[in-house]
Amino acid sequence: MSEGNGFPTGALDTTDREPPIPPYWMENYARALPRSRRTLVVAVLLFLATVVSTLAVGAQFARDYSHNVAPFTDGFSPWRNFTRPRALLAGLPFSFTLMTILLAHELGHFFACRYYGIAASYPYFIPFPTIFGTMGAFIRIRSPIVNRKALFDVGISGPVVGFVFILPALALAIAFSKVVPGAQTGAEVSFGAPLLMQIFTRILRPGIEAQSLLLHPIGRAAWVGLFSTGLNLMPIGQLDGGHILYSLSSQNHRRISLAAVVVLLGLGYLGWEGWYVWAALSLLFGFRHPALLDRWEPIDAKRRMWALVAFAIFVLCFIPVPILLRG
Repeated sequence: MSEGNGFPTGALDTTDREPPIPPYWMENYARALPRSRRTLVVAVLLFLATVVSTLAVGAQFARDYSHNVAPFTDGFSPWRNFTRPRALLAGLPFSFTLMTILLAHELGHFFACRYYGIAASYPYFIPFPTIFGTMGAFIRIRSPIVNRKALFDVGISGPVVGFVFILPALALAIAFSKVVPGAQTGAEVSFGAPLLMQIFTRILRPGIEAQSLLLHPIGRAAWVGLFSTGLNLMPIGQLDGGHILYSLSSQNHRRISLAAVVVLLGLGYLGWEGWYVWAALSLLFGFRHPALLDRWEPIDAKRRMWALVAFAIFVLCFIPVPILLRG
């Protein structure tokens, strides 16, 4: 997930075309904003903390999987694994897979920024005591983005690279997951099935009912990757999908962002109440997108095709009702 740069936009949002940006400015601006050693230390510490938190959650996924029961059948208690450090090792498949997917996503943004000479922070991970052990990761963009082409490439690079890592993890997990009739019956936490997971299940495990497939912890990590990718590709504000939308149609960015939030409110009413939180956060951060230094150069046909790819990834990943809690 990338984060906007916060640069003032009023002086740049004019109807007359401004003089082109000097090439030397574009080449050297990122170098004028070096990433300090302190920010690297913070990024490394957050990464390590997230590894530990995902190991704890992964250990519970692994324990429930070994007992042939759905995740959190006996409640959510991954933190007791800290009293038995060796038990954390069982969480390695989940933690390694999830951290790899999230890191690939953020490095996609990071190297796209480097390619265009845009100053960006190191990826910051967010350890959090949720049923996934993390709230994801983000980078901060610290300089203006030059044109639509650069914005599009920065926005789409993360989801596409992350999705490439999700595909083999999900396929491997589904192919080798257990078939346990009634495993999901009575589970306190039920996870929704994104379209990609349904397709892979039909291809790799034909004839097996979804309720009978007990997903391997690697598959749980891939599921989190799908959920995160779907969230980031929503056409709202400064999410990755918002960046792509702004590069394609800046004049409709605000309107479509608001419409997407209305859809989230509807999904919250009909299915998962967590969408209310995401809608509220979207409204809190607002829909204003930092202006580009050159907003007149249109997106080429090749990138418009890639926008369709991004939309397809969104459809495959998005989960209308991601989590159901019972009890």
